Amino acid sequence: MGAGTSPADPAPAGRAADEPREPDERDGTTGTASPEPATAATDTDTATDGAATGGRPRRSRRFPRFTRDTARPEGGGRAASGDAPAPARQWPLLTVLGAAGLGLLIVVLDPFDQAFRIGTILIGGALIAGAVLRWVVPSVGMLAVRSRFTDLVTYGLMGTLIVLLALVAQPAPWLDVPILEDAVRFTIR
Repeated sequence: MGAGTSPADPAPAGRAADEPREPDERDGTTGTASPEPATAATDTDTATDGAATGGRPRRSRRFPRFTRDTARPEGGGRAASGDAPAPARQWPLLTVLGAAGLGLLIVVLDPFDQAFRIGTILIGGALIAGAVLRWVVPSVGMLAVRSRFTDLVTYGLMGTLIVLLALVAQPAPWLDVPILEDAVRFTIR
């Protein structure tokens, strides 16, 4: 709201009612507590103030009050062309889900000795492969959930933690970490 306007007035042309106000518009809620006196602005005032350039209002850098839609994540397009069948378009996601599903199947069926450890390592490896695919492939389809950086960190950390937990699982761990043995001794006693 600028000087000389009321809350009942419609939003000025070029700006929706729910968009944020300009920093130089003061109504007691933004800027200073005392509103400026109502004076007629001239073209020279606008040009020197920088509020409008060429008759257009300056766009605010503030976030909008209401979100209208969500942005597609980087790499969130199809992994193959639209002519390809649906499984081919989502091959990165299907690769990760297939490897994780195979790991779960090995854990559930327990077909051989150390099946739990092998299946769990396969699940963690699938997540690490998802992080690598997210990093290398420019368009990964539905494997892109958030921004590229966030997906890399999430898939990579979760996969690494699952693999490390599978390696130190009892009995007869494949990876011996002395600090963990001390922590278990102090927490159990």
